[in-house]
Amino acid sequence: MNKLMLLLDGASEFDRRLLRGLVRYTRENGDWLFFRVPLALQHDGGDTRGDGERIVEMARNWGANAIVGRWLYEDTSRLASLGIPVVIQNYRSRSREFSNLTGDYIGTGRIAAGFFRHGGFVHFAYFGVKDVVWSEERKEGFERTLAASGDACDSLMIEQDVYRERDRVARWLHSLPKPVALFCCDDAHALSLSEICQAEGIAVPGEVAILGVDNDELLCGIAAPEISSIGLDVERAGYILGQRLHNQILEGHREPFSIVVQPGEIVVRDSTGGRIIRDPYVREVVDHIRANYMREDPLQGVLSRIPLSRRSLEMRFRKEMAPMTMYRYLLSCRVEALSRLLSTTNLPLAEAAARAGFADGSNVGRIFRRFQGCSPKEFRDRSAAR
Repeated sequence: MNKLMLLLDGASEFDRRLLRGLVRYTRENGDWLFFRVPLALQHDGGDTRGDGERIVEMARNWGANAIVGRWLYEDTSRLASLGIPVVIQNYRSRSREFSNLTGDYIGTGRIAAGFFRHGGFVHFAYFGVKDVVWSEERKEGFERTLAASGDACDSLMIEQDVYRERDRVARWLHSLPKPVALFCCDDAHALSLSEICQAEGIAVPGEVAILGVDNDELLCGIAAPEISSIGLDVERAGYILGQRLHNQILEGHREPFSIVVQPGEIVVRDSTGGRIIRDPYVREVVDHIRANYMREDPLQGVLSRIPLSRRSLEMRFRKEMAPMTMYRYLLSCRVEALSRLLSTTNLPLAEAAARAGFADGSNVGRIFRRFQGCSPKEFRDRSAAR
């Protein structure tokens, strides 16, 4: 019997999806028993000494074979004294002593920036929490990607609960140039900002387009309008976590490993609205490219439908989408798709490039570096390391 202690509440969609994957593995592989310790036991003073000793005693008395979840104490020596595999869900930082349940947070920021830039926005903002690794790195990926194209980002990082800093947040929202594309560190904060916008008379998505992370359908669905969000491949990560833990229990060692949760597709809802593209012909070209970038000549079909010369259409496109030309926009869509494949699959570069629409493999590296600032191999290595 394998006994797994969970330091998770299961209240968030992230936790629930993680547990679904973990439970699916355990049902397929032997006898497992779970013991869930609510985070409130750590938060509310249940451990009066503040060193986690009560949690460690519970694990020892129960005979836990492994622990997964959040560790809210700075001191980890008592946890290490158990001598069993421990996987820490990242919060303030990544653990150097134990295994990590982490994510490609920078890659998630890149995806958000690409989504908004392709939507025609020229003003960008980020909202997050200070000194939290997933929030700080999503900000880094978002800002760095925008900066590579010459776009600025107005960011606000808070230290406390959103509503304790509500007035500051409201002033910041009013100060942003409109319309603005606002990326939030997760869905919970996206919902809070949506509620503040509603109370302050700031139109969503007309003035502020909001994008979150986690695709928590409950949180996204109770907002008005519903919130667009970047999904995460959490259930798959939970299954792999079960495999890795099982191997460690069987082999009797604690060599640290990392489970990296990868970003998935963006689930578009009403909070990001339509693209901020006023020219109907340009909007038609953009929509067509987004749907057909992987084809050999994706512009051929749409050009035959628009009653303008190629030159006239190109001029209108440049005016609406500056500094993008139609061809550069096509390349950016292909680079975005290739980046996603490099981060989420083990496909060889040539196959991934072909799937993203790059028929001529000889130029992929040069084009990719122009947009991402690094080679495809460097990009994949950085994603794998996080």
